[in-house]
Amino acid sequence: MRRLITALIFSITAILPLHAPPTTQLLQKSPSYAKWGQLAMKETSKKYPDASIIDYLHEGNESAGNVTIEKFKLWLSHQGKEFGVFVRITYNTDTEKVISIQFKETQK
Repeated sequence: MRRLITALIFSITAILPLHAPPTTQLLQKSPSYAKWGQLAMKETSKKYPDASIIDYLHEGNESAGNVTIEKFKLWLSHQGKEFGVFVRITYNTDTEKVISIQFKETQK
């Protein structure tokens, strides 16, 4: 019985490293919009300093020429009320330099 348990533990530990992806692979799989999502949350927090961001949605992006617009919807809470903010980050696709950040509130 002891040999069986030892063999089982050895087998499991020998197999696990083959199936666990390296940490660097996990980090490399962050979505391409993650950088822009962080910026959207940072700038929204500046614009609404007393509100809490309670939800976040990437709505996609649009590209035309060398300009890209990343689209987000953030849901905020302030003094017991909740509301949404559409955030549009326009940037140069090649240089990733931000051209503008627009905010529009919504109740939906």
